[in-house]
Amino acid sequence: MSSLDRSDPVILGHILAEHHDLFAQITAARMAFADPDACGPDQSRCVACHATALSSLQILREHLRSHFAHEEDGGFLEESIARMPRLAASANVILSQHPALLAEIEAVLLKLSTGKGSPAVWKHAGDEFESFATHMMAHEKLENSVIQDGYNEDLGLTD
Repeated sequence: MSSLDRSDPVILGHILAEHHDLFAQITAARMAFADPDACGPDQSRCVACHATALSSLQILREHLRSHFAHEEDGGFLEESIARMPRLAASANVILSQHPALLAEIEAVLLKLSTGKGSPAVWKHAGDEFESFATHMMAHEKLENSVIQDGYNEDLGLTD
């Protein structure tokens, strides 16, 4: 059993794995939008790129739902607050961001679902995804800071 003075390495490993998975899924979605010619004159390529982006975003959305539910049901933030109660305000900010982040990714999914084959929709969806990714990474940076402060460990997550 771990003492309050020392973090459980299994928990810390789980935190690192969870955030690694999230980063990998954001990267996969970014890659789906990375091809500047994805929605050019070759309509079959455009449809394939839409399908890849939709799939990546759906996987990411489900991961986020699970990730957020874990945080909202206690998770690592609760443990951080138990260790350092002054972190409660920051944890509440993190939790309050979840609905807006999910709404952002839902908006990108809706745009892609209704605009298959349109270069303008493709570009706009890619721009919206980048905006979401920026917000998501800022959210994760704050979350990582709270977790690292609460566990008194430098996990290299805010660098």
